[in-house]
Amino acid sequence: MAGERDERDAEHGLISGEEKVVVGGTQHGSGRRLGKSIHPVFYIAAWIFLSNTTILFNGWLIGNRGFKYPATLTCWHLIFATFATQVLARTTSLLDERKTVKMTGKVYVRAIVPIGLLYSASLVCSNMVYLYLSVAFIQMLKSASPVIVLLTAWAWRVEKPSLKRFINVTVIVFGVGLASAGEINFSFIGFLFQLGGTTAEAMRLIMIQILLSDEGQKMDPLVSLYYFAPVCALMNIFIAGAAEAPTFDFADIAKVGYGLLLLNAAVAFLLNVSSIFLIGKTSGLVMTLTGIFKSILLVLLSVLIWNTSISALQFIGYGIAMAGLTYYSLGWEQIVALTNGFTSWLMTVFGSHGAETTLC
Repeated sequence: MAGERDERDAEHGLISGEEKVVVGGTQHGSGRRLGKSIHPVFYIAAWIFLSNTTILFNGWLIGNRGFKYPATLTCWHLIFATFATQVLARTTSLLDERKTVKMTGKVYVRAIVPIGLLYSASLVCSNMVYLYLSVAFIQMLKSASPVIVLLTAWAWRVEKPSLKRFINVTVIVFGVGLASAGEINFSFIGFLFQLGGTTAEAMRLIMIQILLSDEGQKMDPLVSLYYFAPVCALMNIFIAGAAEAPTFDFADIAKVGYGLLLLNAAVAFLLNVSSIFLIGKTSGLVMTLTGIFKSILLVLLSVLIWNTSISALQFIGYGIAMAGLTYYSLGWEQIVALTNGFTSWLMTVFGSHGAETTLC
């Protein structure tokens, strides 16, 4: 039962936006084979650090360094990912599972191309939104990602509608609505970009589940990136050319710095790699819990770094959305078990501390 729940959590897109890598089927392989002696806490900390660093890095380049070309930035990330996966495939064993994938022309056109286009749209929208909304508010809106994925799954009849889940979804939507209403610098265009990116990501996840499963394909995240990145990069070249070429100034690249842009792409790629190791070493459930904590931490970092103003209504709405998301991700029994376990741990720690104090 636990394994089934972990797979369902991963398929439902509980990892949102930029920080979610391409997932296509059962998680196994590369990450599970490597680094067996390293404690899981290391993988959790690495993923939190790289995920938040990528988001803050992108927001800083677009909002503060004047690189107002989100489509071009996304294109650069995908070109780097294409090159990096090709190098890894030829120099390491991380992508050996690609040899077991039955990649035919039919599968590529039917599955890889449309899924790659949706992934591309998701990434572009995720970067475009930084032009209009604060990092903190973007994270609040991302709380609704599982809602969009679930509704999309119902629409495609991948899952059967459930009244219990519908009520849970309604609570999350209500919380996100309050956060939106309380946003001081609200932008409707930015909101639409975030909604578009989330919807594209939801459709991509469902198509992966339907198309790749129908074809009997099982790919870990890095192998999926190996196939999707070239399609996404090509698509983004056209998008960036149509949307940003007329206003693009090469002087802005020099102004930002070639080294900084290279570092940005490398961090974004390392995020994908860290996700593989985290999933392989732990589970989708652990990644869900980590994602909830990471989102809260990112909001706090945004407030500290950019002095983002958060209204009381926005804070309450975000709290409701996060509570609903936690319940959706874990279920009541799991929440109670984790709470009891944490309470027991605290009692053990403070009990031991008290005993040491008495002996002294």
